[in-house]
Amino acid sequence: MFRDWWAQSWSSETCLAISYRRASSATPNAPQAVLLLQREGDMQISVGILTISDKGSKGERIDESGGVIKEIVEEKLEARVKKYEVVPDEKGTIIEKLKELVNDGIDLIFTTGGTGLSPRDVTPEATREVIDKEVPGIEEAMRMKGLEKTPHSMLSRGVAGVSKGSLIINLPGSPKAVRESLEVVLPAVPHALDIISGRGGECGRQ
Repeated sequence: MFRDWWAQSWSSETCLAISYRRASSATPNAPQAVLLLQREGDMQISVGILTISDKGSKGERIDESGGVIKEIVEEKLEARVKKYEVVPDEKGTIIEKLKELVNDGIDLIFTTGGTGLSPRDVTPEATREVIDKEVPGIEEAMRMKGLEKTPHSMLSRGVAGVSKGSLIINLPGSPKAVRESLEVVLPAVPHALDIISGRGGECGRQ
């Protein structure tokens, strides 16, 4: 559905190319507008999704959060999910998989799960082993959004950062928290990727 927050997030002076399309509707005369966020030059964003879950990796739990990420990025960014995998909460495995996604040239990498305080939650530590520079504003925005609903959001330790040409973002583990986090960070993603690739450096000086 069309969300007011997408429209409020960007003015006509942003460097993002924003386009509208009509979504399918049961009523032919009442089409629904959906706001799409796209990169400069209309380049399709490639996405990798890594769900971190001991039970999920064993087939003991259905991965709903990974599906939510796929649904939202395909709709809002018109991105292409090129790789999706469920792995256990093992630091070495997470590092290995993140490096594979980076080396494969994936633009945007989302992890979900493993950002809490339990002994098995090691996603942030693994991510910091892979990124070259951290992007704390993304982390802060997600936690601030979560605090609107629950004080437990301050316990999330997810990080975000850049590794070579990829942007890596740790999302929470629950589908609801994933939706809330994507709601606040996705508007900045296309421009972030353009800066990382060297294509958006002039934006702030226009």
